[in-house]
Amino acid sequence: MDTADAITYRYGEPSSLTDAGLPQWWERPSNAMPVDAQSGGVPKGGRPVNKANAGTYQVGRWVEDVGGFSSNWGHVGFIPDRPAEHIGMADLLLTSISNAVLTQRPELPWMYYGRGIDAIALLEARSKDALKLVGPPVAMGRCHGRPGWGVTSILVFADGLVVNAGSNTQTNRAHCRLPSGKVPTAVAVTNSNEFALITCWDIEKVRGEVAVIALCALPEGDSLDRLSRKDSWGEWVEPYPGLPNLGNIAYMKLLGMVPLPETMKAPTEISATTGMDRTMYLSAGAEDSPRDFPLSVEANRLKFKPGAIYARAIPTRGQAVVISKSERRAVFIDLTPLIGYYGSMYFSTPERFQRTRSVGDRAGQWPHTFAEAPQQVPRVVKSVTLADRPTAVKCYAWGNLRQAWIATQQGKLLQFGIADGEAKGSIDVGANPTAIELAKEKAINAERIYPDYSRELIVTSRATRSVQWVRLRDSGGEVVRTLRDKRLRDPITACDTDNQGSELYVVSVVDWAGKAVRNYRFGALNLYPAYRAPRYGNGPTGDAEFEYGGGFDMPGRPFSLCSSNTS
Repeated sequence: MDTADAITYRYGEPSSLTDAGLPQWWERPSNAMPVDAQSGGVPKGGRPVNKANAGTYQVGRWVEDVGGFSSNWGHVGFIPDRPAEHIGMADLLLTSISNAVLTQRPELPWMYYGRGIDAIALLEARSKDALKLVGPPVAMGRCHGRPGWGVTSILVFADGLVVNAGSNTQTNRAHCRLPSGKVPTAVAVTNSNEFALITCWDIEKVRGEVAVIALCALPEGDSLDRLSRKDSWGEWVEPYPGLPNLGNIAYMKLLGMVPLPETMKAPTEISATTGMDRTMYLSAGAEDSPRDFPLSVEANRLKFKPGAIYARAIPTRGQAVVISKSERRAVFIDLTPLIGYYGSMYFSTPERFQRTRSVGDRAGQWPHTFAEAPQQVPRVVKSVTLADRPTAVKCYAWGNLRQAWIATQQGKLLQFGIADGEAKGSIDVGANPTAIELAKEKAINAERIYPDYSRELIVTSRATRSVQWVRLRDSGGEVVRTLRDKRLRDPITACDTDNQGSELYVVSVVDWAGKAVRNYRFGALNLYPAYRAPRYGNGPTGDAEFEYGGGFDMPGRPFSLCSSNTS
């Protein structure tokens, strides 16, 4: 599953469309980003690196005041042209805002001072942890329910190794391994990094399964045997596997395998949700942060019990949906037994909570495996036969449209009730859709591009060389925007940008045959109000539908992308 043949199996054949009739959107010229005086530059407020690594900017007029800084960090999975030279996952800075300017072209992170394209987290895992990384990661997943805090990706390799990769602000490392005989195909992460779910082919039993991994985040630099209890963006200061966290994963543990029905032997994709709205969690780095409520203090723990003041900050239910492309089937899974078990262990009696205090891999240590506590095993609710081959699946993150969406090879986007798997409607999209992504919340929404972003999806269609924005209704919906460009030869997936303060509409697209990651702006830029900068529309006259932000050429063929805001 880490080969070019697997890409064809998963995503179908590339498009046969020529460039005839396709637009070529305008690209702004790039300007060198100034560096500060200590790095040999002249301006104050420049980047603290040398000129070769400082990067560029395309939009705005540079000022010395750094002002509000934000960036979108991406992990890109790719099959290297030269496997001996590259791991198969890259760190990219997809967008960056500072000094009243926008970098809308994907670039190497300037914070890494020119250390290259290979993800530093994986280089360190290979050198410091002596992990053997075989091939590029088969798949990666990231949480969607905590905007701005889901910086860590969970990666799985063909040999069953599972690792995490963060950013320059989240460098904790963890790993575990699937049992032998399991062929991993896809990864999903619940809303706030509680659990990772990995679809597998069991080649001995000849059936499909879902591996469930409990995730545990700690303050930057901490581990199970070294707890500093320092403030790190408001993160928990003690280890609580399976509870909502900010993503700096320092420990993970395989709980066990959920068997899928006999009719699903070859799952190809998975999505999961707890339905938790991002406003329900304790604040990150502000008043009422997790850091202020270590559960080892009984008065704190009682505040999270059902009916108490912070009970709503802990999920109580969840769902997952698995598809099999070759078997034309979807399976709906109830995660509530799993999530409810963790709630009962952490927040019911003091005796149960004490059983969570010894965290580790030995028998009987927390978190308990499925063999030790079978009451937590998620259960299959429904199996659905589909008329066409499913190619992608996505569950809602939160909101009142509690649905799962399944794309089929013939170009249909099917809607299902998330809890019961009942069909709700369908929408026509481009043929051979290969990815469904959630639209991300914007800061001001002055442009009204997303009237309700919980009802907006971004669908990539390989056969039509297009990225489409789909606006959902309770039943049905419509395509409201379609991106095509001559440069975009073979799109496989696309990812929206997070916002922080500025109003930014940039989509990053993985171009398999074009061997690049390409950015397109699809709305006006409204910078932080403190910059007092004008509104920057698209195109040379500011009124175009799209603008080409630029591309980053990859040393191989990219096939996956995860991104989120990092400050």
